[in-house]
Parts: sequence; structure tokens; C-alpha cells
Amino acid sequence: MAVQRIRAFDDPVLRAVAQPVTAFDKELRSLVKSLTLTMRQGAGRAGLAAPQLGVQARVVVFDYDGRAGHLVNPRLELSERTIVADEACLSAPGLWWPLERSFGVTARGRDMYGKPVTVRAIGTLARVLQHEVDHLDGVLFVDRLADDERDRFMEMAR
Repeated sequence: MAVQRIRAFDDPVLRAVAQPVTAFDKELRSLVKSLTLTMRQGAGRAGLAAPQLGVQARVVVFDYDGRAGHLVNPRLELSERTIVADEACLSAPGLWWPLERSFGVTARGRDMYGKPVTVRAIGTLARVLQHEVDHLDGVLFVDRLADDERDRFMEMAR
């Protein structure tokens, strides 16, 4: 198990919808460990999704403000309250952009052994979970920006 290369935002693998996990086996546990190790390799990293390592599986890891874990096949229930805050992505390092997201989420999924997991989060951790689940759906945070902001982002990313 080693730190993996994170795919850049223009990599087509990030635009594909990840497949549900059906086998809770050694290979899945290895993926969760690689995701966690890769996420933690640098400062300020709060989450990572399997597609960012080129793996089309519905798996995310997170570690923010003392709450760490992973979700397999996550589903989100979003609060109606929203908040605008700066957001960044490990697939587009160094670029922060204000983005509106739900202030709170309830995330339900499984752990690497297949046991049910529920994570309730507000604020930044809720943002992290929404961001990572977007990756599983082939959505990048730049897709959620207004057209003019997306154009500015793309100019800066190049």
C-alpha cells in the first residue's frame, strides 16, 4: 500500500460515474487504506474519492476536525439551509473558490466490512462529504460554478 497519484481535474476518469461496490473484501480494504494514506500525505487534505485515484468505485474517505472515516456506496440527505464558503479540490491544487453547499448532511453508506454507517455533519465536514460524493457522480466542484466563474477557474487551472 502506497501513496497514489491524484488525478488532475481534466482527467476523463473524473467525469465517469463510479460503480457501486458489491464485494466487501481484501481489495476494498486495500483501496480504503490507499485512499486514506494518499489523503493524509499533505496538509489541509480533508477528503478523497476513489475516482481521484483512477478507481471507479463508490468509496470516499474523510478526515476533518477530529472526525475521520470512510463511506462505501454513500447516499446523502442534504439540509435545506445552505452556506457559501471557499472550496478546493486535490485534483486542482491551489485553486480555492466560493461555492454554495448545504450546511448539513446525513451520509449513509457502509464501512469496508459491509456494516451500515451513518455520518451526520455540519459546516466544513458536510461540505467535504458533498464534494467527495460529487466525485462519485462524475461532478467536479467547478461544474457547480456560474459560467463566468467557471471560465475564470479554467483559465487559472491551465
